[in-house]
Amino acid sequence: MPLAALQDLRRVADSLAQLRGRSVIDASVRSDFRQLKLELSDGSILVVSTESDEAGRPRLEVDVVRLAEDPSRQLEVRFDTV
Repeated sequence: MPLAALQDLRRVADSLAQLRGRSVIDASVRSDFRQLKLELSDGSILVVSTESDEAGRPRLEVDVVRLAEDPSRQLEVRFDTV
């Protein structure tokens, strides 16, 4: 197994380990099957997708989005249109 693939699998395993014990409340898959999105009971979202690297080889991406722990510390940014 190439080193990059092993590193990808370790990142996936680490991301999934953080979600242990949570329940999936919704799941959706993109129509081209390149992305899986799981919404969890605590409000977290897990997105697993495949993307191509610079050489055109598929690369596995895993992202975990969590709710802010302290919503009062969120930064609000406004953009004015000219």
